[in-house]
Amino acid sequence: MIEVYIPGYKDLKIKNVVFDFNGTIAEDGAIKEETKDNIIKLSKLGLKLYVATADTHGSARSQCEGLPIDIKIFQQDDATLSKKNIIEELNKEVTVAIGNGRNDSAMLKESILSMAIIGKEGAFCKSIMEADIVVQDINHAIELLLYPKRLIATLRG
Repeated sequence: MIEVYIPGYKDLKIKNVVFDFNGTIAEDGAIKEETKDNIIKLSKLGLKLYVATADTHGSARSQCEGLPIDIKIFQQDDATLSKKNIIEELNKEVTVAIGNGRNDSAMLKESILSMAIIGKEGAFCKSIMEADIVVQDINHAIELLLYPKRLIATLRG
């Protein structure tokens, strides 16, 4: 668990992190080695990690093989609701959401802390507006959790 008090913002007790797959932890269906290494580091903090995806490229299971991450794959036509439901099932008060796409906006809004990624695939405007923090790269988002004082610097009132 990560515990961090952010003056003028929130007292965070993070137990879960839910990642979108394509455009977030993966680029064109593939996860970079640096990202895999950072996911492993994050899991060593005692966090439960999840991928929530409609799996556009059909590669989520193979790309996450060997990683300490649970994969939740669902139909493309109900992705937004499915992702929001995952956040609620895990307890939104202790769950971080990280995504970039249109179908991520509800989970970003629902979670205790959310980050939007504006990478090579871009990001949906509403998802950016629902996020607490916006970064350019998934590794930057993961590092905010690995080094929580960065969260304080960004979010304090």
